[in-house]
Amino acid sequence: MVKSVQRAIRILEVLGRQEHLTLAALSRKLIAPKTTVFEILATLESERLVHRDDELGTYSLGIKLLELGQMAQCGLELCKLVLPFLQRLNRELDETVHLTVLDQDEVLYIDCIESSKRLRTYSVIGVHAPLHCTAVGKALLAALPPGCRDAIVRRIPLPRFTNSTITDRGQLMNELERIAQRGYAIDNVEHEEGVRCVGAAVINLAGDVVASISVSGPTQRISMQSMDTLAAALLATTRDISQRLGAVTPLHQRSRQSDALLVK
Repeated sequence: MVKSVQRAIRILEVLGRQEHLTLAALSRKLIAPKTTVFEILATLESERLVHRDDELGTYSLGIKLLELGQMAQCGLELCKLVLPFLQRLNRELDETVHLTVLDQDEVLYIDCIESSKRLRTYSVIGVHAPLHCTAVGKALLAALPPGCRDAIVRRIPLPRFTNSTITDRGQLMNELERIAQRGYAIDNVEHEEGVRCVGAAVINLAGDVVASISVSGPTQRISMQSMDTLAAALLATTRDISQRLGAVTPLHQRSRQSDALLVK
């Protein structure tokens, strides 16, 4: 356990019960030296987790906590809504399925249902992963508006994890265009050795990408030839979830419609 982190959490808990406390008051409540409490408060303040009133010299909870609370609430609501669909997909394929969201410039895994098979990929809930070499990450990127997608691709690092990892930005952009057309992304042993994965995005009424879902398993069982079957089941799932969120047209069909209008 990290003592300074524990004390930071304790400070937030104390301020949650009684705001506008001075440094001295917090020091007494925590039974900790003022210098130690001050250093933790300064860090929390720099991250907007705590607000300091310069006039009164008191501390209260910061606005960042409200933002984090809203994000947590949205995540919980999304998990609750999506869970029956994940369970259905897992029953149909008996492979591990994950639900992920875009978090800054990474993928965040927020829910999982594992395969019942002994040889399987395991839950990574709460773990971040790169965008450029995971099926869920590429699916999220491909579903973003072009300007936003391009900006992210330009700034994120593209480290190599396996011999199949895409590390060239031009190649990645071409891959994302193909994903946008067909509606799903493939991780062909690009992030982890021995693992293949297919991912697709979930959109809402406004057409904004809100999440992505993946089906993953070991290469011994999931061949490239089986990807079409997995992708069909996955796209049916993301279509149903997107419709529950108000979307009328699946993402890849929207892309094709846009191309048709441009040709006309």
